[in-house]
Amino acid sequence: MKTLLSGGTVVTMNPSIGDLDRGDVLIDNGVITAVAEHIDAPDAEVIDASDRIVMPGFVDNHRHAWQTAFRGAGSDWTFAQWAAAMHGTVKPHYTPEDVYIGTLLGRLEAVHSGVTTMLDWYHVAQTHAHEDAAIAALTDAPGRSIFCLGAGWGSSDAVDDDIRRVRARLSGGGRIDMALGMRGPGATDIDTAAREVKLADELGLRISLHVEAPGVIAELHEHGLLRDTLTGVHANGIGEDELRLLADAGGSISISPDAELKMGFGAPMTGLALAAGLRPTLSIDDVPSVGGDMFSTMRTAFAAQRGLDGSLRSRDLLDFATVDAAASMGLDARTGTLTPGKDADIILLRTDDLTMFPVTDPAGSIVSHGHPGLVDTVLAAGRIVKRDGALLGVDLPALRARLLASRDRIAAAAGVSLDGTWCPQP
Repeated sequence: MKTLLSGGTVVTMNPSIGDLDRGDVLIDNGVITAVAEHIDAPDAEVIDASDRIVMPGFVDNHRHAWQTAFRGAGSDWTFAQWAAAMHGTVKPHYTPEDVYIGTLLGRLEAVHSGVTTMLDWYHVAQTHAHEDAAIAALTDAPGRSIFCLGAGWGSSDAVDDDIRRVRARLSGGGRIDMALGMRGPGATDIDTAAREVKLADELGLRISLHVEAPGVIAELHEHGLLRDTLTGVHANGIGEDELRLLADAGGSISISPDAELKMGFGAPMTGLALAAGLRPTLSIDDVPSVGGDMFSTMRTAFAAQRGLDGSLRSRDLLDFATVDAAASMGLDARTGTLTPGKDADIILLRTDDLTMFPVTDPAGSIVSHGHPGLVDTVLAAGRIVKRDGALLGVDLPALRARLLASRDRIAAAAGVSLDGTWCPQP
């Protein structure tokens, strides 16, 4: 049950431990038990980590995995076009099987690129069978996943029974947990928002809310509905006063820089959030529009903010994508740093690859030069789920065939073309 990662460049993300130019990490029964320059563990399986960076797995706290089948279709879309295409055109044709295979391949992609913890923001919002299919997909994929149920999306219908049903199934503390995808007063009304916050409090659920207009945070504050369990997603264009309200409540913010810049949301709120006392976190959002890996996400956030004021450093971006994101989901005691006592959610990045070699500053190299092709090994709670660059125990050819069949069937039913000419009309 013991594993020793030996001789790597260890980036712990824990300031009290620091980084090791050459170090070992010992894992016992899925938990990190030691981090040191040298560890004697004769009874452990040894993984040679020389020519590797050893670091915590990434944490993505906002991704809509059900849309994976339409990867790249929305590269040129605005937000209004994306909403018309994904929610208005293709979503009505999704079956539970379509939700399952899209979510499964989306979660596998995340693991493949080093994301060991992911919040899946579900807003297909059709039937219980669709919800159960998404949960089954997250269960069948490796890694820790949070099923964020955006029940009743696009309506003001009461969703209490639906939330309770899923919460009874995902009772908390396991590899697959639950969060509440709140609709918010901008999408419904303040009474509906209050009912959802009360339900989340009762059931012990964290809340994720798309903040798509100024005034939403202020209205929640006015009605006593801000919580330290709430993560505001995007929040582009809101003022410093609202950011401070969220910070004072102990909440967090999730920034999806590629989607926000490309789809017309505005500049990412990274610097403004920091100035207001919020620790930014990073997320992918959707792969019809943007890439699905944290390396490119960090790089975009870094370049955008540096272009504005030069304030960030590479280490900040690594914080956002690991320990800060873990904290936003209440998981910082379990993951986000290489610390004895935490789960062994760890990735090994190749440093002998010509796109990475030579590594002078590990943090700078990860943020400025990292890409999914460098992810050699992934451990999720100590279980090796990717090794030598390949996912283990996954029949990718069969899954690819199922995803293509799903995409083509949905496109045919929706009457849309996949030849690059699909231009949704908002």
